[in-house]
Amino acid sequence: MGKATGFLEYQRQTPAECEPLQRIKNWNEFAVPLDEEKLKEQGARCMDCGTPFCHVGRLLSGMASGCPLHNLIPEWNDMVYKGNWEVALKRLHKTNNFPEFTGRVCPAPCEGACTVGLHGKPVTIKSIEKAIVDRGFAEGWIVPEPPQNRTGKKVAVVGSGPAGLACAAQLNKAGHSVTVYERADRIGGLLTYGIPNMKLDKAKVQRRVDLLAAEGVTFVTRTEIGKDIPAAQLQEEHDAVVLCGGSTKARDLPVEGRELGGIYQAMEFLTLNTKSLLDSELADGEYISAAGKDVVVIGGGDTGTDCVATSIRHGCKSVIQLEIMPQAPLSRQASNPWPEYPKVLKVDYGQQEAEALYQEDPRRYLVSTKRFVGDDGGQVQELHTVRIEWVRNAEGRMIMQEVPGSEEVIPAQLVLLALGFTGPEEALLDQLGVERDERSNVKAELGAMATSVEGVFAAGDIRRGQSLVVWAIHEGRETAREVDRYLMGSSNLP
Repeated sequence: MGKATGFLEYQRQTPAECEPLQRIKNWNEFAVPLDEEKLKEQGARCMDCGTPFCHVGRLLSGMASGCPLHNLIPEWNDMVYKGNWEVALKRLHKTNNFPEFTGRVCPAPCEGACTVGLHGKPVTIKSIEKAIVDRGFAEGWIVPEPPQNRTGKKVAVVGSGPAGLACAAQLNKAGHSVTVYERADRIGGLLTYGIPNMKLDKAKVQRRVDLLAAEGVTFVTRTEIGKDIPAAQLQEEHDAVVLCGGSTKARDLPVEGRELGGIYQAMEFLTLNTKSLLDSELADGEYISAAGKDVVVIGGGDTGTDCVATSIRHGCKSVIQLEIMPQAPLSRQASNPWPEYPKVLKVDYGQQEAEALYQEDPRRYLVSTKRFVGDDGGQVQELHTVRIEWVRNAEGRMIMQEVPGSEEVIPAQLVLLALGFTGPEEALLDQLGVERDERSNVKAELGAMATSVEGVFAAGDIRRGQSLVVWAIHEGRETAREVDRYLMGSSNLP
């Protein structure tokens, strides 16, 4: 522990951000890094507590408490405080293949479980993590490290999101020949097309992909397994197959008028925008534009926020975000004690930008959409909504109940559905004949990660359902270890 009284002497400080009205003019990341001295002070706030809950990584009340990757947080905080940045990077990479991703997009369950947060503000773990890996790239410390020997075993990884990339990275370290198959035109899965550029610069994703390629991982794009290559052929040509296709079946909103034009799934909106941005800086027009439109985003999660921020950068006329749940409290409630993930109100970047532009938070809580109404041309023009409340029924379950007289009409020429996902796509899974659980996810027990089909494994959202990037990386690493054990009889992978 570098400074025993650091958490008493220094206040929590997070990186500054470009002003909302300035940053909405471009698609760049907007955090302004802390200088080295400030980062040392933030590292000094770590207590190096006897039981560091920050890296426990367990589910409490259905949410992550601490880091699922079990990052060695007190160790690299101490190294940053002491100025040993290269050692800090080694400790960070020991448990996390892609800290440049988690340092940008992870909701930081580690901070929610930080002991300093019991009676104050937690250590800025996420900011320090990002600073360590960014410095590692800047200093040239992160270079390709191909394995010295090859085992002769071949593994196919289907899907190039965080689970697939983590699994491929680990299996390649073990000396296996790994091929990652991706149906899109770029590698990265949701890291590339599911998260906007201002939240995760795609150059950062490509930098890591290039590094993996230099280490020996083979990437094949524009190839859908089960369609372009039959599942049976993939099994025949490889010693093991790992399914990392994600949970990509979007939840719909089957209400009157859903067939109208101008109503899209959020991921279609975000994917087309990022592809056009990368292909031509939006010059090709091959995206769904929010310019000049009243936009309504239905869904209050991170994807909904990304839709708000993207619409603003297009130049939308207005944007409203509807949420069926009540507003979260401003502080932890007795029913949400430490070290559970804090279920408190947060104002994310999209809401900040909307408030700066339109002088109000775009979110409206406890609102249910009853129907969509369109014009003579079949294009959506308005939403008809009603306020709801949550009450307990006779069985004690919480149910939704409409508030009489609370109907409202909201103008909208673009509606984006950010309602989450219901499970993986089924075509490939049907070809393989893998067993599914009651939620339609691939059935593969945590720990073994093996499906019901010999030599076929699963990791990430395709197995656990929609979840966090950090869980996907965790599962990719865990599955790699089990595949290595399956192929070689034992494994030294962490």
